[in-house]
Amino acid sequence: MIIQKILNNNVVITLNQNQQEQIVMGKGIAFKKRVGDYVPDDKIDQVFHLSSQDTSLKFQELLSDIPMEIMRLSDDVISYAKGKLEKKLNDTIYISLTDHLHTALERKKQGIEVKNFLLWDIKRFFTDEYQIGLKALELVKEEFDVRLSDDEAGFIGLHIANAEMEEKVGDMPQLMKIMQEVTNIVKYSFKVSFDEESVYFYRFSTHLKFFAYRLLHHREFKSEEDDELYEVIRKKYANAYRCVEKIADFLSRKYAYQVSNEERLYLTIHIARIVQTTQD
Repeated sequence: MIIQKILNNNVVITLNQNQQEQIVMGKGIAFKKRVGDYVPDDKIDQVFHLSSQDTSLKFQELLSDIPMEIMRLSDDVISYAKGKLEKKLNDTIYISLTDHLHTALERKKQGIEVKNFLLWDIKRFFTDEYQIGLKALELVKEEFDVRLSDDEAGFIGLHIANAEMEEKVGDMPQLMKIMQEVTNIVKYSFKVSFDEESVYFYRFSTHLKFFAYRLLHHREFKSEEDDELYEVIRKKYANAYRCVEKIADFLSRKYAYQVSNEERLYLTIHIARIVQTTQD
């Protein structure tokens, strides 16, 4: 392999047999090297072929500032995720997850803990992805002797889930349509407009994205329903629950999708929250 560009001592850009750029990583691989020099095979640890030029450029920019140990860790997590899920992940996961792991470890050094307000949803609705997040925490502990919080496992699971969704690009327009339809029902039911820049709308829309994804892909999650909690929420947030009933009826008629009691429960909670913050 001939070096086309040097990012740092551990990362270079070369061309493959098809004259396409590839990112090559190895400890000290570029030490005392110049563009045009040969890269010995025994110095190469990992080679990355990213699908798009834009993704590749962003990844290169990221790698120029991130320690090789973080990149190796991220690649290990991604490889584990692909094996466990038996699915393709969008190449953007190499950017989002690597950057997140680096940032999470930097925050830990500074004693900063970030609360994951979506953790409840992620645990329930993306169980496999959350378990991958927990595995990532184990790998972090082994590599850096640092214990990150379960909130970080949730964030990692969220990155994995988003990479699964992004891989199915053809479904995105339909997914967005369902999200808009549900949002409109909420707006019309309560006669409110949402601040789409607020953190409350972000949480609500993220939940809707998960919900629409499950609807489109008939993805089931296993969980024992808490009938007592369901009844408490249904009575406490009666107006929000009535709105959920409208949503469930609409989805049944248009998409032949039956909204489970557990999904009704979480939709009720999210709708109650965003309506309350909008009306306050």
